[in-house]
This record gives sequence, structure tokens and C-alpha cells, in this order.
Amino acid sequence: MGKQKMTPVSIACMLIILLVVAFMVRGSLRQPEKIVLPPEPSASDATDAVIDNEAVNRVEVRPDTVQSVIAVLARPSVYARTITVERYWSGGSGVSVITAAAADGWLRLDVTEPDGQLRHIITGDGSVSVWYGSSRKVYSGASALTQDAEQGILTYEDILALPAEHIATADYRALEGVNCIYVETAPDEAGYVERYWVSVDSGLLAAAEREQAGSVVYRMAALTVSYDGVDAEDFTLPDGTVLYEPVTAAQTTKESEND
Repeated sequence: MGKQKMTPVSIACMLIILLVVAFMVRGSLRQPEKIVLPPEPSASDATDAVIDNEAVNRVEVRPDTVQSVIAVLARPSVYARTITVERYWSGGSGVSVITAAAADGWLRLDVTEPDGQLRHIITGDGSVSVWYGSSRKVYSGASALTQDAEQGILTYEDILALPAEHIATADYRALEGVNCIYVETAPDEAGYVERYWVSVDSGLLAAAEREQAGSVVYRMAALTVSYDGVDAEDFTLPDGTVLYEPVTAAQTTKESEND
């Protein structure tokens, strides 16, 4: 029996079916839409974020990562501590004892120098006030120093400014029961080696030392930190002028009860 000829209607139906099939196949082969990632946080967002210092314990610390780890450590806004600074030189040495009280960017230092002289410093809001012993004469002026520099200790900036290749060792270490990030530099051209112990709990520099040709020339230690006991008296000048009044825990509790 001979083949039947296709009518125009049959041909039209066949074309429609072919078009539908082609459209479905094309749709199944279409690439998925690209996922748009959220933008990276800005510098201000990163500054406002609360850093969990305990989380730093879970980050691997190596010479090539330690600077980024230290950069995100959060320091307490209010604290008090005593710092011992030892300096050694040819034929002698000296020890300074510094009592520090910090609150919201303000810093009070009472420094007992090796010769017994007592120096008082209050710095904050870009200014510094200095007086000696029981004198009521205050020397005031502008200050551009960091809090670490005011305390006469090796600073975070020292670590962060190091070329990465100058960091010889970096890891976690316990120093007298304080969990720390440890950093040691390679000897520089003058033979100096620096070591830092940064507390993971407080984010503060707990200890440091500098040596030259195997001999220690500088050492500091401040292993104990208190987070209370800082008040307006710490930021009061000899004439009674209060430069800053911290909001104490007691004041915060009282204000909450009155709300």
C-alpha cells in the first residue's frame, strides 16, 4: 500500500510540536542565574563589630597570619593594671612601676621612676596633663601618642608594622597562666630581637622583651588586669578639675532601675 501524503494541517501540527520540543530543550540547557554575593563590610562596619577574643583561640597562628589575628583583638574599654618595666644598659639597670587606669579612650598613669620620682599623667581627647609628686602645678598640651606609647611599652603598632619576613616565630603560649599570642622577631641589622606576649583574654600586651646579642635590654610585664575600680577620681587634676567621669557599673545599674 502506498504512503499517504501529509496534508497541510498535518504539516502545521508537526511544526508546532517541533517548536515546543525545541523550546523545552533550550530551557533545560539554560545556565543557572549567577548568585550575587553581599558586599564586603566597610571599615566602619568592621570597627563597630564586637570581636570575640575567645574565637581567636581557634585561628591558626603562624608568622604569616599573626598580624591579622592581633589586628582584630578587642581591648577592654575600661581596665586597670600595674606594669613593671625594666631597662638594662652597660653598667646599670632601672625599674619603673606604672599604675594604669583606662576608660573609654582616657588613660591615667602614675609612674614611679627608677630614681623614686613620681609622675602623674592623664591623657585623652587629644590632650595630656602631667604633674609630679604632690605638686599642684600641671603641665598641659596636645598629645598624639597611642595609649601603649604613653605607658612606655612596646606597642601593637610595633608588631603590625613589622615586615612579615621579619617575624621568625608566632604561636600560642601560656605565660604564668595567661593564654597569649607569642611573636618573636628575627635579629635586625643591629642584632636586636623583640618578643611579645599578647593576652588572648584581654587583648592587651601582657609582656614583652628586647634583647641585643643575647642580652636583655628591656623587659615589661603586666599579667593581671582588673575591669572595675576605675572612676572619676582617676581623671581628676590636683585642683579638683574632673577631666572625665566614667560610667561605672553601679551608675549603669541605678540608671536601669530608674528606667
